[in-house]
Amino acid sequence: MTLQRKRLLSKIIMIICLTVVACIYIYPVYLMFMNSFKPFGEIIADVLAFPKKLDVSNYTYVFQKMKYALLFRNNLIITVIGIVGIVIFSSMAAYILDRRKGKYSSIAYTIIITPMLIPFQTIMITLLKAMNVIHLSGSKVGLGIQYWGFGIPMATFIFYNFMKTIPKELDESAIIDGASTIRTFVSIIFPLLKSVTVTVIVLDVMWIWNDFLLPLLMVNSNNNTKTLVLAAYTFVGQMNTKWNYALTAMVLAVVPSIIVFILLQKYIVEGVVAGAVKG
Repeated sequence: MTLQRKRLLSKIIMIICLTVVACIYIYPVYLMFMNSFKPFGEIIADVLAFPKKLDVSNYTYVFQKMKYALLFRNNLIITVIGIVGIVIFSSMAAYILDRRKGKYSSIAYTIIITPMLIPFQTIMITLLKAMNVIHLSGSKVGLGIQYWGFGIPMATFIFYNFMKTIPKELDESAIIDGASTIRTFVSIIFPLLKSVTVTVIVLDVMWIWNDFLLPLLMVNSNNNTKTLVLAAYTFVGQMNTKWNYALTAMVLAVVPSIIVFILLQKYIVEGVVAGAVKG
């Protein structure tokens, strides 16, 4: 077998394996979407069967019942606050850690990224009590700020590794021209972080928008502060679950984040490729 045929065979095998893995991940989403058009009886009878007719009554009922417009606004506020804080603070931290390397910079970097290794479940009770003390629980703004602490470590790690690919000569030129550190970062460095910034934004939007546990702890007590995923969970009961409404609510909850991912996925690829080539 020639080298060219071996490469073609390995490529075909890789494509088949990736297709199988993709189907495994997509299949539950497909079932959720397909069953959202069925009445409760059809789902119970055969969850794998196609709906006998496309019925949108589930969507109209769930849209009104869960107050979708209000909860969408809640999700949007929480996500925007979380994303803005994560991007600003993590990018600035990565810039200073990379450009101002000193005796304690490596220690500071280790301290910043270490929380990535700590499971949320181990600190959630302590976190809830601490947020009650400083009055950051029970509000959308408070929940958005809390995501800073959980999102900044990973974002700083991503920004820091990409920052190494940007020549330090750009900073020196800006300083010679009289620019301050903040002005250099805002006007010169941050625009060069476009691809990696979009990568961080997409990853964190998918996480914050679809998060369940932290909103359950912090904003579940008030119907006006609930998120879409929490509202979808209200259709799941201990003794009786309205599967047609629960699945429909989940579709309405996750579709916006999927749309964001589809629209911005090319920037994620650009960021990964840029980091790989420059690094």
